Amino acid sequence: MNNAENRAADFAEIPSLATSLLSGAIGFGAASLVVFATVAFGEGWMYRHLGILGAYLAWTFLFILLGGGALGQLVVRRWEMPKFYLLFAAAFFAYAVGWTASYFVLRGIVGEWVGSVLGSLLMATVLAAGFRVPRAVFNLSAILFVANSLGYFLGSAVNNSLESRAGMLSWGLLYGLFLGAGLGAVLHFAQTVGDRTEEQPSPSSAIHTSGHDDQP
Repeated sequence: MNNAENRAADFAEIPSLATSLLSGAIGFGAASLVVFATVAFGEGWMYRHLGILGAYLAWTFLFILLGGGALGQLVVRRWEMPKFYLLFAAAFFAYAVGWTASYFVLRGIVGEWVGSVLGSLLMATVLAAGFRVPRAVFNLSAILFVANSLGYFLGSAVNNSLESRAGMLSWGLLYGLFLGAGLGAVLHFAQTVGDRTEEQPSPSSAIHTSGHDDQP
């Protein structure tokens, strides 16, 4: 099978947008629920034994471990799981650094909104680079920003209204469902755009092919 046939097979295997949205929401939603459960039931213990930085690193690691496994099912076969894990780890770590830094520097609602913008941009930048679609970075950022903001702020509102462990778990579920759907959409578009870009011949290859076609 030649390279063109390989790319065609990969493109055919890319999950549909609907499948990517649903699978991303369910998979990452479950991962987020587990992470927020550790906050609901073990936040005090983690702060005492790990410190604030250690706790945030532990939560980031859990998101990468569980979320990467769920989202890895949405990438085509040429992306082996270890390779995708590395890409997702870099992307989510960049997001976590951007969000956390913004929140602790600016504080309050301003820090949360700036964190959502910066974190989404950083995560999209890493994913766009990994899938070799740098021109799509702002579109991917917009998807992640909307999804992340909806999940985070809706979940925060529910948590504030309930003021209980159930509220924290609801926050985790809503955050994971929305951001997971956004990540599923991003993976779908990054792969489809990337495959279409690879299918377009470069000017030099087109000239080379044309030259061979003109030969008797």
